[in-house]
Amino acid sequence: MKNVKPSSYSSEIQFLEGPQSRLTELRFILVILWELIRCFRKLYTIGPCITFFGSARFKEDHPYYEFTRKAAGEFAKLGFTIMTGGGPGLMEAANLGAKQVGGKSVGCNIKLPIDQMPNSYLDKWVVAKHFFIRKILLVKYSFAFVVMPGGFGTLDEYFEALTLIQTGKIKNFPIIIFNAAYHKNLIEHINLMKQQGTINELDSKLFLVTDDIEEARLYIMEHSIKHYGLKPKFQI
Repeated sequence: MKNVKPSSYSSEIQFLEGPQSRLTELRFILVILWELIRCFRKLYTIGPCITFFGSARFKEDHPYYEFTRKAAGEFAKLGFTIMTGGGPGLMEAANLGAKQVGGKSVGCNIKLPIDQMPNSYLDKWVVAKHFFIRKILLVKYSFAFVVMPGGFGTLDEYFEALTLIQTGKIKNFPIIIFNAAYHKNLIEHINLMKQQGTINELDSKLFLVTDDIEEARLYIMEHSIKHYGLKPKFQI
């Protein structure tokens, strides 16, 4: 595998292998603390964000790319900073959409064995070493999640947010799923969970599935701007 840097992962691999010496555990905690401080300081002034999740594999000529660009532009017009994972594909499309309407873009990237360079439409970005740090940042600064067609990472973030809402850790957090056709099987499985009683009726209404950007924009206005009394502004 090209560009693999084992040394970048040695501490995390060791940490996840089980209990370590007390000194090793303390060192890891201090590394995590410093990473949080570093990221908090860099993102302190970005303002309220809407985060887009989606695959890095769709190119500029794909319909999903164009749709993502348009949707992000509409949300940026509301005054929100558009946050993504900072990489290519639909992340790049969302950041591009914000920039084209005069909005601001932020990337919250993750350090991987194969380097993923920040896309060229970011005003500011951070690179987290650990996925759980990245998840903290995405939830902390976001007032809505937008789920585009994607893979494991996209679904991971989606269900993480749903779990936080379901358990009351965060409240009134809008989640929008674009492209009903792509997510058809996912929605069917959620309906199956409701039928089997593993989630309830209210849980199945914690997100909006739509192909209409205007419907999503109004949803954001009602559930983020109006509910929290937000006055989003650009301050990069």
